[in-house]
Amino acid sequence: MSNLSTTLWSHIRTVQDFPKPGICFFDLTPLFMKNIGLLTDALIESIPADKLAEVDSFIAVEARGFVLASLLAQRLGKGLILVRKAGKLPPPVVGVGYSLEYGLDRLEMSAEVEAQKVIIVDDVLATGGTLKAVQKLAEKCNHNVLGASIFLDLPDLHQNLGLEVWTVLDDKSKPEESAA
Repeated sequence: MSNLSTTLWSHIRTVQDFPKPGICFFDLTPLFMKNIGLLTDALIESIPADKLAEVDSFIAVEARGFVLASLLAQRLGKGLILVRKAGKLPPPVVGVGYSLEYGLDRLEMSAEVEAQKVIIVDDVLATGGTLKAVQKLAEKCNHNVLGASIFLDLPDLHQNLGLEVWTVLDDKSKPEESAA
């Protein structure tokens, strides 16, 4: 295991049975309080250089994806497009409904953002429901989705998602002494 992986994991808290029984929540708050530069570097290094050269904007998925995508957009001088839960953005919006591991939800994006080359950014990839919904939403808005940057992948919970996914960590890289 790399020093980077160990350092990042040391700042992630695992919360069992949150937000519902059977769900394991990875709390990134301690990571956001320290090592922001390291976190940003790790995200950038996980994305192929040719994709970074091509991307116009990062699509930030509510809520922790906002933090990660903002770090990338600021560091790389790129745009930021927000994807929010229903009713949080002013009209006109485009929306899609989807299922996630603990219920149903709806995501929306501004209908007024011009078509761009985008990378979707989110914190955790579990079943892939959110990622697929954001991809569908972006394509409905005529964006060209280059791939997705995910901080933490839980690969046993999803199949091939039909787009390139670049990750920094996966749950298999978690040090044993940190396991909950």
